[in-house]
Amino acid sequence: MKQTFDERNRDLIVNVAGVLSHRDQARVSPFDSAVQGGDAVWEGLRVYSGRIFKLDEHLARLEHSAKALAYEQIPPRASIVAEIARTLEANGMRDGVHVRLTLSRGVKYTSGMDPRLNTSGPTLIVLAEWKAPVYDRAGLVLSTSSVRRFPPDCMDPKIHHANLIQSILAKIEANAAGADDALMLDRRGFIAETNATHLFAVVEGVLVTSDTSACPEGVTRATVLELAAEHGIPHAVRDWSQAELYRASEAFCSGTMGELAAVTKVDGRVIGDGLPGPLTARLTALYAERTAREGTQIVP
Repeated sequence: MKQTFDERNRDLIVNVAGVLSHRDQARVSPFDSAVQGGDAVWEGLRVYSGRIFKLDEHLARLEHSAKALAYEQIPPRASIVAEIARTLEANGMRDGVHVRLTLSRGVKYTSGMDPRLNTSGPTLIVLAEWKAPVYDRAGLVLSTSSVRRFPPDCMDPKIHHANLIQSILAKIEANAAGADDALMLDRRGFIAETNATHLFAVVEGVLVTSDTSACPEGVTRATVLELAAEHGIPHAVRDWSQAELYRASEAFCSGTMGELAAVTKVDGRVIGDGLPGPLTARLTALYAERTAREGTQIVP
């Protein structure tokens, strides 16, 4: 699965540290912590009819990640929301939009790893693109990567950081295998997530997903679990293995950029009957109902 270019994004206005400029003229300092060491945290947001779904949850995760990385300054939520609104308005956007929100530790006065070299405060980058959910709803193919997700004692996944080399390496392997994305295991060999999304499967009638010991606290993942609880769908958050996924009756991945998308083949094994399953379809519809009526109004 490779995203295609949307011509509407050719002349995007992007927001770097409050400065609005054409995408080709946007400037990030070579001394910025994001450039120097991937020292940044990020969120993906989706805009529906001028509203951002689960905005408070996303901004809370951004703050929690920045605190875990000992950022001395974190912009107030109101100022972050104002910059998102400015960016959407500058592009005339209110629907079918994905926002990549990045907060770095800021610009250093000289290159180096030491956070004490940062004296100018954080850098907030708001990148809004016209982007529909990126996955093919007909079914995704996964292949297991040799790259493992770290446990908390190596790199705590509850820090939603911008150093995505693990995921990129796994994606390279998936590309080489002809798969859409990579299935990633934790250090013990249990399923963690994919290189870009959380993973769910129906195993013996129960909706199963991993806990967050080796994957992020996903906002879309949490919404799926909320929907399962609200609608009486049996579900479990636990360790589970590749063998359980291979014999699942259906599977799907979840994430803000792609919403819910069926997984129909993993490591050459067909999942269920090879088509999106009934629970996937039901939860997709319930998720669409939720996003159609909930969210924080950002632009008229």
